[in-house]
Amino acid sequence: MWHLLEPLHALLYYAPEAFDEAAALGYDTAERWPSYFAWRSAPLGAPGPAGVASAFYSFSPAMVARYVPEAGEGSDEVLAARLRAVDRTYRAVLGEDTVKSPELAEAAALARRAAEAAGTAGRPLAAANAALPWPEAPHLVLWQAATILREHRGDGHLAALLVAGLDPVEALVSFAAIGAAPEPVFESRGWSAAEWAAARERLTACGILDADGAVTDEGRALRAGVELRTDELAAAPWAALGPEDTARLAELLGGPWLSAIGSGLLPAENTLGIGKV
Repeated sequence: MWHLLEPLHALLYYAPEAFDEAAALGYDTAERWPSYFAWRSAPLGAPGPAGVASAFYSFSPAMVARYVPEAGEGSDEVLAARLRAVDRTYRAVLGEDTVKSPELAEAAALARRAAEAAGTAGRPLAAANAALPWPEAPHLVLWQAATILREHRGDGHLAALLVAGLDPVEALVSFAAIGAAPEPVFESRGWSAAEWAAARERLTACGILDADGAVTDEGRALRAGVELRTDELAAAPWAALGPEDTARLAELLGGPWLSAIGSGLLPAENTLGIGKV
């Protein structure tokens, strides 16, 4: 379900329509990070760079500090622009016929049920998005549900990383080591070469990596445990929805998922594994 929903959420960070809306608010759109931090942190209110770095986890605090002041204070204006961006993006990528279809309305209703069953205690990004009012249009309901569910899963993933003893940069180094994406992709999170090298040294010292920087059997087991725990912590919404309705939602999401992946907007290599099976 995550693989089906994540691309539908992530279009916001890459679509030209979203960059148009961000530019209208005064954000620099020469790169994607100013609008990324604006859109994603807006539901949190005004936590400041330290709060955003904590909630986002894998980004260097120095990088967050460069962009979060530009992201404003999570104002109603930013949240309204975010929905306009999604509306325009979905109409462009999914097509008007799909946006207005009964199948998409059915998918939105099912996804909303799952999202409303997602517990938010100890999950700041899920809680902040779940506290927002639901939009009326089904395609916007689908996006908001996808966003709550992905942030619910993401918050749980951070808990799993903490239990595994992986700090933010170690989490990236170890994820790159198992082949999730090339190291330069993960380096986009803003950590310096010295910070990356120090994390590699720490992981080597504790047996997660070998002397050549390759992941060990112990390291693979650790990462597999993180992913298993992440799945377990993300399971409640789908248990609440039930296997039959979850399968129906998966069926309904097939077309929109193909449109999102086929749009060419999402990067082929990314830190999330979008599009990988």
